[in-house]
Amino acid sequence: MLKKFLAAALFVSLLAPAAGVAASAQAPPAAPGQSADKDIKPASVMGEVTAVNVGAKGLAVTTAAGNTVLVMLDDKTQFKRAKPGSTTLADATDIALSDVSVGDKVYARGRVSADHKSVPAQLVAVLTKADIAKKQEHDKTEWQRRGIWGTVTSLNATTKEVTLSARTPEGTKPVVVDASGAKIDFRRYAPDSVKFADAKASSFADLRVGDQLRALGERSADGARFTPEEIVSGSFKTILGTVASVDAAAKQIVIKPSDKPKQTLTVVVTDNTNLRKLDPQAGQMLGFIALRAAGGGMPGGAGVLMNGGRPAGGAPPQGRPGGGQGGGFGGGMRAGGGFDLQEMVDRQPPATLADLKPGDVVIVSSTTGADPTRVSAITLLAGAEPVLAALQTQPRRGGAAGASDLGLPSGIDLGIGLP
Repeated sequence: MLKKFLAAALFVSLLAPAAGVAASAQAPPAAPGQSADKDIKPASVMGEVTAVNVGAKGLAVTTAAGNTVLVMLDDKTQFKRAKPGSTTLADATDIALSDVSVGDKVYARGRVSADHKSVPAQLVAVLTKADIAKKQEHDKTEWQRRGIWGTVTSLNATTKEVTLSARTPEGTKPVVVDASGAKIDFRRYAPDSVKFADAKASSFADLRVGDQLRALGERSADGARFTPEEIVSGSFKTILGTVASVDAAAKQIVIKPSDKPKQTLTVVVTDNTNLRKLDPQAGQMLGFIALRAAGGGMPGGAGVLMNGGRPAGGAPPQGRPGGGQGGGFGGGMRAGGGFDLQEMVDRQPPATLADLKPGDVVIVSSTTGADPTRVSAITLLAGAEPVLAALQTQPRRGGAAGASDLGLPSGIDLGIGLP
């Protein structure tokens, strides 16, 4: 009942200025943010339904940039339910306003008011929340089944081939991605953004050595080559550091990077940040991975990591059965011994900024932005003390004990998740 009241109240507040616009010969100028919104065009608005009022014949639609537009309807407005993935309305079905719900995505066509706050819609195309969830689950399955993930190690501009150090069930291997196809959909994460929705149309020319890259397509029989249909890339960094201060109100923390302890880095936590607390087993596992990637052996002579989490002797750490489910590192094991680091991270318990305190060791992944002293976190992992302890067992490059460079090696890169 409360939700219905709030929705009705929202429409009352939106209808008043909209009526004023209709009665006035001169509409007020659009707010700077609203006028620059890419989802608000002269003849259309696209966004998520945040309120529905069937009696008042209106929808409140909020764009990805956070601007709200009143979609005004009448008896001539057409409603179409679009099919996920379709680029036309040829196969859309007729629906009614009563079929539209909060959380649905809509495209409303009509002449947008001069202040960009309302549009009398001739057509409303709807992608329902249920259809969106179904499509997202399907896409995630496809990227897991037919995808490849790795770090770009070389680029051939002449042949448009990308060599990846790719994660496979058998370990990290070089794979050549043939990006010469004319119909490949390139996307690239935007600087300072943690949302895939903000990824921009891209091209082969935007790729750089060191980028993280995911591709969807088909692998050759021998696994050495990959023919992509989609390529998503980004310049990311993963940082190991110690918390210096926490500002929960500002949604940010200040850390001292372990490889540059005299410097500080401000880490912004957004609503999209994957904030987790590593359990002890997962923390130990990441320590093992970091130590192996840095070229060292396991603490206490446990040997090097093999088969995605098994020490050289063959038994899983801590005596845990390989391929176990649930928390800890076991949840990241795949059939055949492969290890999915992101899957392990997602199995860890959620955390909040209130759980962090000065002195905690964290791992932060982010895009590479314009300000080197400030990043927006894609993933923030607390409980990383075992990782720091493992790297501190590495000898200095000069031969002395102790770590001279405690930055995370390339074996731990949490930046690019599934689109």
